[in-house]
Parts: sequence; structure tokens; C-alpha cells
Amino acid sequence: MALQVGEKAPLFEAKDQNGNVVKLTDFQGKKIVLYFYPKDDTPGCTAQACSLRDSYDAMLARGYVVLGASVDNEKSHKKFAEKYQLPFPLLADTEHQIVEAYGVWAEKSMYGKTYMGTVRTTFIIDENGVIQEIISKIDTKNHAEQVLS
Repeated sequence: MALQVGEKAPLFEAKDQNGNVVKLTDFQGKKIVLYFYPKDDTPGCTAQACSLRDSYDAMLARGYVVLGASVDNEKSHKKFAEKYQLPFPLLADTEHQIVEAYGVWAEKSMYGKTYMGTVRTTFIIDENGVIQEIISKIDTKNHAEQVLS
């Protein structure tokens, strides 16, 4: 069943691109932008990450912590983060625990083939760990504006 606005955000723990363990509970008392994306260094995912990077100071000014998550590994995340100077943690969810807990691991189709993958989705979580907004129609080039509006 899909998560709903008003529900507690599922707890998680994962390593970021630098091997640091990141837990949802690390950010108690802060607002979180948790965005799920399919794959490092692909056109849409790069546009989305760069949109958030370019508005990172505005996000910080509003009290947001930004966390990206995909099923790519730490090494892939590190390369992606360095290439585009991404200032926020990218969580390596190689075991699919976070994508499944948040309901964003689903069947997708491309060119007539179906496969399992990450559905691009952003969760805005409040200071108490409650989901305030779920953005499922992502405008990758203008994603920061979607989050901040």
C-alpha cells in the first residue's frame, strides 16, 4: 500500500557516497526532502539532482535537509556527486530496503519490456518525521521549484 500524507515516514539507515551511515533519525527536528531517482548520471536524474543543487542554499535557508536515494552503489553515487558537485548525501539502497519501504520500487515499462525499477518520487518530511507532501509528477529540470513552492 502506498504511503500517504500525514503518515510517519518509514525509518531507514543506509550508506551515502562517502561511506557514512545516514539514518532518518539523524534529522529529527529538521525538514527533509527525500528524493528517489532511478539511476546515477542519466539525463533526467542529472537534471533533477542539478536543479536541487542549484537551489541548495534556498533549501537550507528554509530549513530543509536534502537526501537523494537510488539503488545504485556508493561508488556510483560518489562518481555522480563529484561529477556534478552535489552537496547533499546520496543514499545507496542496494538492498532495496528504502525504495520498498517508501513504495517506490515498482514495475515499469520501456520499449515494450517490463522491469522493476525506482519510480521517481519526492517525499517532504516534517520535523516530527511525518510526511507532509508527496511529489510524484516530477519536473526534473525544475524540481527545486516544485519542492520550494
